[in-house]
Amino acid sequence: MPDPNAALPPRYLRTAEAARFLGLSPRTLEKHRIYGTGPAYRKIGARVVYSVADLNAWADRGTRTSTSDPGVGTVLPAKRHAPIPYAGKERR
Repeated sequence: MPDPNAALPPRYLRTAEAARFLGLSPRTLEKHRIYGTGPAYRKIGARVVYSVADLNAWADRGTRTSTSDPGVGTVLPAKRHAPIPYAGKERR
C-alpha cells in the first residue's frame, strides 16, 4: 500500500514542538543545539526548525535491546564535551 504522506513536503517543527515530540524540555533541546549534541536543525530567518526525519534519526541513535547492548551510536547528554577534531586541525 503506498504511503499517503509520500507526496507531502517534509514536516518541520519549531523548538517547542520538537521538544514535545522527543519528550524533552525546550531548554534541553536548546542546550543540545549550543553544545552540538542534538539533532540536525535548520535556520529559516530567525527561526530554528527541525525535520521530523532528523528528530527520529537522532533518537534512533540511542536504540538498545538490553542494558548490555553497546548499540551503534550514542545520544550524548546536553553538556559540554571534549572538542572533536575538525579536518585534522584545531578550530579557532
